[in-house]
Amino acid sequence: MGKAFPYHKLKHNTPYNFISKLRISLKERVMRLFAHKLGNPRLQRITFHTFRHWKATMLAHQTKDPFFVMNYLGHKNIMNTMHYVHLSQLIFEQEKEEYICKVARTIDEAAELIEVGFEHVCEIEGARLFRKRK
Repeated sequence: MGKAFPYHKLKHNTPYNFISKLRISLKERVMRLFAHKLGNPRLQRITFHTFRHWKATMLAHQTKDPFFVMNYLGHKNIMNTMHYVHLSQLIFEQEKEEYICKVARTIDEAAELIEVGFEHVCEIEGARLFRKRK
């Protein structure tokens, strides 16, 4: 496999640098246009990393599984991921969790519920209880 082009070694006045300058300039112009049209100057501060933070925080809230989020983000250390878990807890602490509950009496019923996203909670008197967040 070939080596990556050493962009960091380029001087600012080389002909190869125009792509990055054009890209940044275009991004800034588009964000200014959106911010102006929508009347919201905060839009200029949104970056792709902002979307990464948002997605990770939402995953932490939805799955309640820090290891899933860690794997999704490609983190090697769980402590890096815990930031999103704590953030989701702060954001959603007032929100009451609501579930759709279902009962399965056969293996086929249980399999159908799992296929549509329900999780097994417990078994009572031969009936399996499942839940899924609303």
